[in-house]
Amino acid sequence: MKNILVTGALGQIGSELVPALRQRYGAAKVIATDLKVLPPSGAAALAPYDHLDCTDPHQLHEAVRRHDIGAIYHLAALLSASAEAAPQFAWQVNMSGLYNVLEVARGYGCQVFFPSSIGAFGPSTPRDHTPQVTIQRPTTIYGVTKVAGELLCDYYASRFGIDTRGLRLPGLVSYVAAPGGGTTDYAVEMFYHALRYGRYTCFLSADTRLDMMYMPDAIAGMIHLMAADADRLRYRNAYNITAMSVTPEDIAAAIRQHIPSFDIDYDVDPVRQAIADSWPRSLDDSAAHADWDWAPHYDLCAMTADMLSRLEAKLKTGSRKKRD
Repeated sequence: MKNILVTGALGQIGSELVPALRQRYGAAKVIATDLKVLPPSGAAALAPYDHLDCTDPHQLHEAVRRHDIGAIYHLAALLSASAEAAPQFAWQVNMSGLYNVLEVARGYGCQVFFPSSIGAFGPSTPRDHTPQVTIQRPTTIYGVTKVAGELLCDYYASRFGIDTRGLRLPGLVSYVAAPGGGTTDYAVEMFYHALRYGRYTCFLSADTRLDMMYMPDAIAGMIHLMAADADRLRYRNAYNITAMSVTPEDIAAAIRQHIPSFDIDYDVDPVRQAIADSWPRSLDDSAAHADWDWAPHYDLCAMTADMLSRLEAKLKTGSRKKRD
């Protein structure tokens, strides 16, 4: 097997995908890359690590050639709220980066994973049990780049035979990386604030229902899809997957099972609320179940218990380091 390259490796998904891939395939087989320039000690800790700007095709070609890459997990992108604040820059990063990845994959015969999102849907999409194949008319630049990315990956698969695969990911909850500018990041923030302050002010309304998933399930789904038998895959880009459909009040109630005094109030951000209101409340992921045996392991209760336990340990470790 050739090596694996991960772009955006220091982001929310990459921070957990890289260790999981290295555990499965060996540390030397997985090349972490990111736009961030790390100090020598930081790069050594993540080795093999390359500084890489995926919007620069020459850098990307050189990295794939030098490391003998056979598969690319392309995670580098601006998320929903951050993209809406800088739409022109979001188009450059999200679309130019993907185009360059697909072109280098065409030249070197690489397999490509592209993460799409529930943001690829819009207000005209059925919001409950959103079908695998349905209308996609997003109202955000983030969503536009995700739909365009899905179509571009499909084109490279049909036109050039590139093995492109993807998932439409729901909101992701992780204790490893800090929130990164996504509309569903309220969930991650809520866990941090519950442990640090015992209260949280949410930027979405209490009854905003969206699909969520604990990061270990998302990571397992990506790796599982990339290893699946290609002959079983009816849809290349991208499969709906989900684990739970929840509101901020649902998550707060789950946290109170562990921290009874936890309090939540609401100060709705109109921009992020409008984004959330344009997204599905629940996804139909039956195609993923049928085609490659997708099944999540964490529901809301299991995610909350594990998230609080691991995040509490992380925060205690950080406090000790500061004191030392």
